[in-house]
Amino acid sequence: MDWMEITVLTTTEGAEIVSDALMQAGSEGTMIEDRNDVSANQRPEGQWDIIDEAIAERIGEDVKVTGYYTVDEKLADRISEIEQAVKQLPALMPEVPFGKLTVLRKGFEDEDWAETWKAVFHPIRLGEHIVVKPGWTECELQEGDKVIEIDPGLAFGTGTHETTGMCVALVEKYVKPGMAVIDIGTGSGILAIVAAHMGAKPVLATDLDAVAARVAGENAEINGFKDVIETRCGDLLEVVDSCGDVVIANIIADVIINLAAPVRARIADNGIFICSGIQIEKREAVRKALLDANYEILNDPVKGEWAAFAARKH
Repeated sequence: MDWMEITVLTTTEGAEIVSDALMQAGSEGTMIEDRNDVSANQRPEGQWDIIDEAIAERIGEDVKVTGYYTVDEKLADRISEIEQAVKQLPALMPEVPFGKLTVLRKGFEDEDWAETWKAVFHPIRLGEHIVVKPGWTECELQEGDKVIEIDPGLAFGTGTHETTGMCVALVEKYVKPGMAVIDIGTGSGILAIVAAHMGAKPVLATDLDAVAARVAGENAEINGFKDVIETRCGDLLEVVDSCGDVVIANIIADVIINLAAPVRARIADNGIFICSGIQIEKREAVRKALLDANYEILNDPVKGEWAAFAARKH
């Protein structure tokens, strides 16, 4: 079995939050390497007075949080989820010093991974009538199906993650023609494109990563929604001054908990907040944050180890 290691460079304060993001992206466990632990775990002088400086030197100044992932059809989405999640953490949790948040991959060279990814990424069905496919394949469609053609490359998701499927189903259910939709942390733009397929107009897709915003715009154009979907780079509360009838956030649980109250300023009265990226262990914490922020829970699906919510703003 082929494996890829994903390591994020962060700080002592940010390590557990980053670890949670790696776990939510599918790692069964994580390893945290923090040189502060080397000194903190030494015994007082007289009992054990040798501090292993070689270990501290090897670890370096950055705290390294590493997750482990099998190479399969979901790996592109896992990489995307990690990259998008960690890039949004500083803006959404400004009280935490996260450090560099550089994402490192070990296991495949970019060229090797590009070919492996093409071999494992095939058309997939999300929700009832959304089919996501790469440009180099054909697929059989059913009546009412809507196709999203997307070639996200190494850095952006393809929709295989369970959270994306739940979000797509909720978008199909709650987005109606003519609604204004905002997609936070859009990544490859899949959910924005789904909303456009449901008749939403306008659709605003935001991402803190300039490359993600560009790629989402390109995917919107490829799928015929250039005049419907606008992409912007930046934090939601800084680059958006309008309200959406539906706001979508497929991020991570900690960010959603922090976002639940402030995002209300960008949701129309009686509008819907669709959120996912929530590991099952944090489902009730997210529910509490939504209820505390005066939302009505309309739908709370679970798929595998993941949860999502659709909540109405009162």
